[in-house]
Amino acid sequence: DVIFGATEEMGAAEGETYDTLTRNILVGGNSVMYCPGADGSVPDSRLGIMNANVLTPEVVHKAATWLKKNKAPKINGSYVAIIHPSVAFDLRKSEEWKEFHKYSDTAPIFKGEIGMLHGVRFIESNEAKIWKGDDGKVEAVYATLFLGKDAFGVLEPEGEGMEMIIKGKGQIGGPLEQFSTIGYKFCHGAKILYQERMLRVE
Repeated sequence: DVIFGATEEMGAAEGETYDTLTRNILVGGNSVMYCPGADGSVPDSRLGIMNANVLTPEVVHKAATWLKKNKAPKINGSYVAIIHPSVAFDLRKSEEWKEFHKYSDTAPIFKGEIGMLHGVRFIESNEAKIWKGDDGKVEAVYATLFLGKDAFGVLEPEGEGMEMIIKGKGQIGGPLEQFSTIGYKFCHGAKILYQERMLRVE
């Protein structure tokens, strides 16, 4: 029972590690947009972002338009955005979001999908990038990634995929066979393939 429970925990950690490695590549993209503040002014860098700078339906519309102008192909008929739950909270409070979902039937296509707006399907993830206290900033800055088809690729070499390794106490348990070990390994590589098909909104 202990090994079974620990294996489940390690499996979850393995998936999160994989996602984090991919995310760290994607947030390094060249294309970025900053959310406006309460007065409508848009900062020119991450340092200018304050608590009042939130993701709004208008920013979503601008991001979708940016992808369209760059001729980014859609994924199953829509663009996709990876959004942090805290940012999703702000967006879902907007009247435009509420009105759209009151009358429309947007059946989820992707795991973790919370809804759709302006042709963008939103997938909620705790793995969305957060910059905390960077460059002396007090506020946390969240990244929402807007993606078109094939914006990035992930390399998984043959025979080097995810592997959970369990060594029983008979193999590694020491002189009294008291210990077992559980671990995982995988080979991973991610790369942005088309900068013009990916937009990071902070």
